[in-house]
Amino acid sequence: MSPGPAKPLSATPGTLRAWVAGARLRTLPAALGPVLAGGGLAWQSAGFSPGPFLAALAGALLIQVGTNFSNDYSDFVRGADTADRIGTPRVTQSGLLSPRAVRLGAGVSFALAVAVGAYLVKVGGWPIVWIGVAGILAGICYTGGPWPFGYHGLGDLFTFAFFGPIAVAGTCYVQMARWPSEAILAGAGAGALVTAILVVNNLRDRPTDAAAGKRTLAVRLGRTGTCVEYSLLLVAAIAIPPAGFLAGLWPVGTLLASGAVLLAAPALHAVWRHEDPRALNPALAGTARAAGAYGLLFAVGCLW
Repeated sequence: MSPGPAKPLSATPGTLRAWVAGARLRTLPAALGPVLAGGGLAWQSAGFSPGPFLAALAGALLIQVGTNFSNDYSDFVRGADTADRIGTPRVTQSGLLSPRAVRLGAGVSFALAVAVGAYLVKVGGWPIVWIGVAGILAGICYTGGPWPFGYHGLGDLFTFAFFGPIAVAGTCYVQMARWPSEAILAGAGAGALVTAILVVNNLRDRPTDAAAGKRTLAVRLGRTGTCVEYSLLLVAAIAIPPAGFLAGLWPVGTLLASGAVLLAAPALHAVWRHEDPRALNPALAGTARAAGAYGLLFAVGCLW
């Protein structure tokens, strides 16, 4: 039996509430966690700098919001978002915002990210230019552009890279003017959980994505393969803090980050046990909370 569409968004078209819905605030822990982890590493190395750290945080959030608007628009234009959507309805498809307005929202968000990035470029130089440009292009080209990589099974890889090692190492760099090698390992843990958010999303949307020709990795792997991928990402996130501690890279407090993965335990159960895609909406939210808590607890652990 078809699971049926999700409940419509309770907002009036064109209002502030519609814009907030389009920004998808529940996805923001994905942007916060890696930057918090990078701030913690900088603190541990006596290189923490409040200005660049806060700017990196603001830039990451703005790029995430811009990406959300861009994906909302592109998925609607390509026919991937329809009235049969199982997840939270998108504002373009729901008629809460016009396609032109959503595209403008993406542009404004990315423009503000560039404005914040100008300060970071002044602090960190050309490497920040390349990271910022690549991040914005990745956000647009995930579902937009002539060859949207999210439609070809590469979304997981790009998400892991940009929300993992690149985000953590970049946050360290704007504060410390160097690329600490341990940031790559810390970024792998953060990136694993953020990628797990995408995996749940794509597992839930697998039937409608396949019908729309959106060949995500979940569509390619099938249900069981996607469940295995999700499980392995959680295992990696749990294992990385102890590995860094045993290698003498991080203090014992960073082991707290492994405990954050417990927030995703109900999600893991839902991923394996529930075949009704609607049951994965809480799993998506739970994985996002785990990703945000992971970065926060890792940063707190670096203070010890």
